[in-house]
Amino acid sequence: MLPHPEPDPISDPALRLGPQLCGDLEQASRREWLVADGTGGYAMGTVGGLRTRRYHGLLAPAERSGARRWLAVAALDPVLLLPSGPVRLGVHEWADGTVAPTGHVHLERFELRDGLPSWRWRVGEVVIERELALAYGSPLLAVTHRVLAGAPVQLAVEVLGTWRDVHGERHGDGDLPTETTADGAVLAGRYRVAGPGWSPTGEWFRGVHAREEAARGLPAEDDLWFAGRFTATLGAGDVLPVTAWASSPDGPALDRPAPDAATVIAGARARAREVCRTAGAGDPAEASLALAADAMVTTTPDVVAGYPWFGAWSRDTMVSYEGLLLETGRAETGRALLAGYAATLSEGMLANTADGVGAQPSSSGDSGQFNSVDATLWFVHAVGRHVARTGDRDLAVALAPALEAVVAAYRDGTRYGIRADSDGLVTQGEPGVALTWMDARVDGVGVTARIGKPVEIQALWVAALATVARVRQWRGADPSDLLRLRQSALTSFAARFPTGAGWWHDVVDGPAGDDPTLRPNQVIAMALPGGPGPDRAALHAAGAALLTPLGLRSLAPAEAGYRGVHRGDQRTRDAAYHQGTVWPWLIGPYLQASLLSGSDPQQAAGLLAGLEVHLNEWGLGSVSETADGDAPHAATGAPFQAWSVAELLRARRLLRGWNADGQPAG
Repeated sequence: MLPHPEPDPISDPALRLGPQLCGDLEQASRREWLVADGTGGYAMGTVGGLRTRRYHGLLAPAERSGARRWLAVAALDPVLLLPSGPVRLGVHEWADGTVAPTGHVHLERFELRDGLPSWRWRVGEVVIERELALAYGSPLLAVTHRVLAGAPVQLAVEVLGTWRDVHGERHGDGDLPTETTADGAVLAGRYRVAGPGWSPTGEWFRGVHAREEAARGLPAEDDLWFAGRFTATLGAGDVLPVTAWASSPDGPALDRPAPDAATVIAGARARAREVCRTAGAGDPAEASLALAADAMVTTTPDVVAGYPWFGAWSRDTMVSYEGLLLETGRAETGRALLAGYAATLSEGMLANTADGVGAQPSSSGDSGQFNSVDATLWFVHAVGRHVARTGDRDLAVALAPALEAVVAAYRDGTRYGIRADSDGLVTQGEPGVALTWMDARVDGVGVTARIGKPVEIQALWVAALATVARVRQWRGADPSDLLRLRQSALTSFAARFPTGAGWWHDVVDGPAGDDPTLRPNQVIAMALPGGPGPDRAALHAAGAALLTPLGLRSLAPAEAGYRGVHRGDQRTRDAAYHQGTVWPWLIGPYLQASLLSGSDPQQAAGLLAGLEVHLNEWGLGSVSETADGDAPHAATGAPFQAWSVAELLRARRLLRGWNADGQPAG
């Protein structure tokens, strides 16, 4: 038996929950944990063990950094085989509303240690502890069940599997192909489970209910294949291990011997502590954020925008770049990522997404994935921040052709009407598309189409011109035309964007004229290095209307169309997505703009307090995609979101640098 590692003052423990919360199904099922495998695959579930989402499972291998994921092992249910009868420690909800079994009532403790979940059940004198990890870089699950008290005891672990896209459901219409092996089984020809005392079964558990899918207006019933059970009689300290792995070029072949589960878990713990050390985590919150960031970065390298349903999105990747990669000591990984993205430019643009989710029709006849005006400008921003933080001018020079191609495309014109107007500002947009990050559509119509000249796009544009001008100087080339264009844009910005109400227009020169709607995009513009800079009065107006404990609202409550709740079916949620819903990632720009405008750093630190507590409220150790605009600002969207994690971590580090010498870090 491998001993637990010595406690680490930074990463151990991140979170412990006791029997009162674990035994309350409503509370326990609202707190989710995630373990990622570095390839876009994951294990994910709730504290109490109830699978509330179609996406929940212990082995969900991925293709292409999460572009597609499969659900393989849905659950491994422990069963204590006592003389008085079996005690089932799993939890399931069924289509008729029944919850059975109710193993959560036996939970004595749930813990996240080194980012890995563990559960401890007590049934009288018997105490069983489960630990779980995924091997980094391959779809390999390791789970151990250790007897801590009450031995000897007989324990079974029942395997519930499937093989389907994580976005869908599977209904039993014939057996799931199952081939028995010496120590378990191969299921669907795609993955294998292994452990001691295998006994095959082979039947469907029909009508398993996922309450979160029902709440989102999506199909909520699924069938799971009860493949069989592992069984062992365990003395004090003995372990029943289970491993499962999917066929993968980077993982063990299905016909290889089973990896040792305890060794996989110990390796995952050691790696997690190294991740925290490399990131320079200064306290438990930063350790949690470092591990949350690690879950988002894949070996490709690329970035998963969020779990459980997003893959790689270029906008999210570039917005997240500084927080996920530079703040965590991954500059070399970042260098390769930027070079890889630069090679994919088409007509001066990056594809918005490679996973096919949410792609919009394109008027230019392409696949519809180049439907973003800001992703490519965020790419130039990421290159600029990389060079500013690392001094790596060689990368900037190597990427100079790509950077020049971006500027030329945006200056002269590219897809969707994107071009620099005669005033130097970038205009964009066509009916039926929404090209900024506020890109939700309902019935094919952009909720916030923002056709014209959006405020943050202008800031990204003038910042991009400054970055490319610097790169030209390093190459010994003449940047004067870029500097003239930049100055023209800045002059036009100063003349056009202030409103009489005290804040900045959200869009100028739109189909209906200038739009003074109070949104947070002006805050992004104020915070960008190389942008127009902060406006103290406008920032105050934005903060007064938009700031919440979890970030900034996407629309002021006093504005027409405000929606304070981001819930319901997809149509209802999309209509609220940028109409008042809170976005945690915006806390980074807001804090940076506040510091740039002269706010006291100690007072500014209070802006992060709500999000730091939020690390233990929903997606455990991570930050949600969104939250309701109305109090109590309950979290919504993806529980684990890349740019939310990145900007909270970046904001903490920015604040640390400001506190140290009164100047911005980097």
